[in-house]
Amino acid sequence: NEYSGKVVKGYSLPGFWLQPKLVYYPLERMKVELGAHLLVYHGANKYPSMAYQDIAQWKGNQYQKGTHILPYFRAQMALSEQVDVVLGNLYGAANHRLIEPLYNPELNLTCDPEMGLQVLYHARRFDLDAWVNWQSFIFKEDSHQEAFTVGVSGRVKYNDPSAPFHFYSPVQALVQHRGGEIDTITTQSVQTLMNGAVGVGVCWQPGYRYLRRMGFEVDLLGYYQQAGTLWPLDQGYGVYARLFADVRDFRLKGAYWQAKDFISLFGNPYFSAASLTDPGATFVHPKLIYLGAEYGRSLGKGFYFLVEVDYFQRLSDQLRGADGAPLVCGTCRCSVGNHHCEGDAHIVLGDSAYAIVVRTCRHCHTQQWHNNCSNYNIFNMIKHQVSISFFMIISIVFLTFLHVYILQHHSP
Repeated sequence: NEYSGKVVKGYSLPGFWLQPKLVYYPLERMKVELGAHLLVYHGANKYPSMAYQDIAQWKGNQYQKGTHILPYFRAQMALSEQVDVVLGNLYGAANHRLIEPLYNPELNLTCDPEMGLQVLYHARRFDLDAWVNWQSFIFKEDSHQEAFTVGVSGRVKYNDPSAPFHFYSPVQALVQHRGGEIDTITTQSVQTLMNGAVGVGVCWQPGYRYLRRMGFEVDLLGYYQQAGTLWPLDQGYGVYARLFADVRDFRLKGAYWQAKDFISLFGNPYFSAASLTDPGATFVHPKLIYLGAEYGRSLGKGFYFLVEVDYFQRLSDQLRGADGAPLVCGTCRCSVGNHHCEGDAHIVLGDSAYAIVVRTCRHCHTQQWHNNCSNYNIFNMIKHQVSISFFMIISIVFLTFLHVYILQHHSP
C-alpha cells in the first residue's frame, strides 16, 4: 500500500494465510468444523497471540514465534429454513457485506477469524446478519482491556433479486465496547464507539454476454463516540455514493465520499477524518474519489485467481489540531503560532479579494500555495463542485458508451 499525505503511512503485507479444517454433520441440521487458522508474513518471526487486527498494534504482552496460529471451531445449527445460529468462529469479514467506509476489504486477509455468536436470517424480502465478535478476553489483573464488537447487517429487498432491475436498502451498524472490571486499568477504562449506515441501491442485470451486471448505491453514514476519548472527535456523518460494472471477468468500480468529523472503526483510513500520521489531528470536511478494477477467473473447482487495483484521490486535506486551530499544509511542517506558513503573501491568481497566494514561511523558508483566508470557503466550494461534476460526467460517459457498444455488438 503506497500512500501520500497525512492520512496514513504506506506499508507492505507480503505473506499468506491458511485455514485447513474438517467438516462433520452429526445431525441433518447441524454442521461442525474443526481446524486451524495460520497467518504468515514473509520476514516476520514474532506475532501477537490474539486480537490481531491492526498492523503490529497490540494492547497485551502475549506473543507467538514463527507463525500466527489460532484454533478454528464452528458449530452451525439450522433452526428453520430461514434461521441459522452459529457458535465459535463466525461467517465474518466479507460475509457481513459491510460497505467499505465501515469495513476495509484488506481485513479479509489480515484480521483474525471472528469468534462469538451469530444469527443469520434469510427471507424473501429481508436478509439479516447479527453477531457478537469477542476480540479480547481478560483474566484478573490483566493489563489490557476486554473488547467485543456487536454488528448488524441487513438488506431490505423491494423486489426479486433476480429481476432485471433489483432495488434494495442496506442497513448496517457496528458498536465496539472496550472495558472490563477486573483489569488493572483505572483511567480511561471504558470506550464505546459506534458506526452506522443506511442507503438505497439498484442493480441492473441485463443478461448480456459481456456486461453481466451494473449497480449504483448511495449511503448515509454516522459515527458516535458514546464513552471515552479514544478518538479526537465525538460524532460525525458522511455520504458515500458508489457504482460498479461487471464486464466479462472484470469489475470496474468508482465511488465518491464526503464527510464531516466521521471516524470509522474498521473501514479504510481514507474514509476517516482522523490522521494516523499526526496524533490528535483531524481533517476538515474530507472528500475523496475512489476508482478500482478487479480481474477474477476460476482456474478449476476450488481454485480462483484474483487481481485488484484501487486508487484513492483526496479532494480536501486541510488539517486542524486537537484545539481546532489549523495545522500546516503542504510539505511545510512549521507550526509556530498555530498558523499556516507565516510570511509575506504574493498574489499569483485573482485579485486582493479573491486570491490564491504563495507564502514564504519565515521559519522554515519553504513556499506553499494557500487560499486567501478572506475567501477560503468560496475556493473550496468551487473545487468541490468541479470535482463532483468531473466524476459524474466521466461516469455517465463511460456507462453510456459501454451500454451503446454492447447493444450494437453483443445483444442477447
